Amino acid sequence: MSHDLPPLNALRAFEATARLNSVSQAADQLHVTHGAVSRQLKLLEEHLGVSLFIKEGRGLKLTDAGMRLRDASSEAFERLRSVCAELTQSTADAPFVLGCSGSLLARWFIPRLGRLNADLPDLRLHLSAGEGDLDPRRPGLDALLVFAEPPWPADMHVFELISERIGPVMSPRFEGYDRLKGAPDTVLVTQQLLHTTSRPQAWPSWAQQRGLDAKALNYGQGFEHLYYLLEAAVAGLGIAIAPEPLVAEDLKAGRLVAPWGFSETPAQLALWLPKRAADGRARQLAQWLKNELFRRD
Repeated sequence: MSHDLPPLNALRAFEATARLNSVSQAADQLHVTHGAVSRQLKLLEEHLGVSLFIKEGRGLKLTDAGMRLRDASSEAFERLRSVCAELTQSTADAPFVLGCSGSLLARWFIPRLGRLNADLPDLRLHLSAGEGDLDPRRPGLDALLVFAEPPWPADMHVFELISERIGPVMSPRFEGYDRLKGAPDTVLVTQQLLHTTSRPQAWPSWAQQRGLDAKALNYGQGFEHLYYLLEAAVAGLGIAIAPEPLVAEDLKAGRLVAPWGFSETPAQLALWLPKRAADGRARQLAQWLKNELFRRD
């Protein structure tokens, strides 16, 4: 009995027959004759030295050995189909689909999208927004841009871009602006702080790093997503907490100010790419993102 792998055509004929439970249907799917499939099945049984099917009435029934090979071959061929589909999808002429949060998309990416298209015209970037429900493991998504803390998932290739820096921001339109803008950060303990349920640890983390009592913080209006939180801050409704890149344009335009600066957190803004889907465009995009994040103009 040989320990080499059987011929691929014989395995394909078996996998199709076992999956469809029919030699005729397997022949139709493989675009060959009924006799060709039967010959491949016989060749496979001879190669392995075991019976894979027994006749049952007018049909076939898998033996125990056949069931074992069916499970293994089904998994192997499904994996091959999946990888081939991924490789086909990630060819140079296919769009590169990047997932990111809606707040990151609206407040950082869109203002720079024209520059990205000019700098990387062959990338054909397609952006997919979501809030905590994006996973680069799923079909249709090539990579994910996300704020997260190490350690990184073992099945991900991660391009670390920049350390996260967060800080309190408010609008000059906020009624307490004149009183607060020159005050020490300890004054924030007395304020009703705007917050978001998508980042509940943002305020406590910032307070802890500044030596403030996180338990003494007072929370006012809450918002489901960071994007809405920052829109509320721009509208002068209160003091919000935000990652620095997401308010960079507002700070530059004077719509928001950050009197108490920004503090570094353990998190990184990183580009996640599944290791199964090696794509040279991801490295190109990661370098562009890094250059933009450190751009000063």
